[in-house]
Amino acid sequence: MSLQKLARELDETARQTASMLEGITEALEMLADKQLSKDPTVREAVQHIITALQGQDRIEQRCHNMALAVRQFALLPPTAPDSVYDEIWASLTLDELRVPALSGIAAHQAHGDAELF
Repeated sequence: MSLQKLARELDETARQTASMLEGITEALEMLADKQLSKDPTVREAVQHIITALQGQDRIEQRCHNMALAVRQFALLPPTAPDSVYDEIWASLTLDELRVPALSGIAAHQAHGDAELF
């Protein structure tokens, strides 16, 4: 498999995970109904869904970041030293949990609104 094809596959994986969100968002809208949202079990289920959505967002970001790295690798000559590859990897944010703005803080907010991303 060529590196360009691998990059396209990573992009497609990110696209497919993002498309799953449409149905999940519809379910969240139903659960946000005023009557249902008073039920503590429903509120807990909403929090679980939001946490899962944040996980999907991190997967999508990782796929896009890896696709970027693969495209950069494809441009390198075969004689490129390992340090160039290491520099490309080091420039990516693959562990989004290290970035405070992407740390899933929405799951800990108490304002009552679904803060998905």
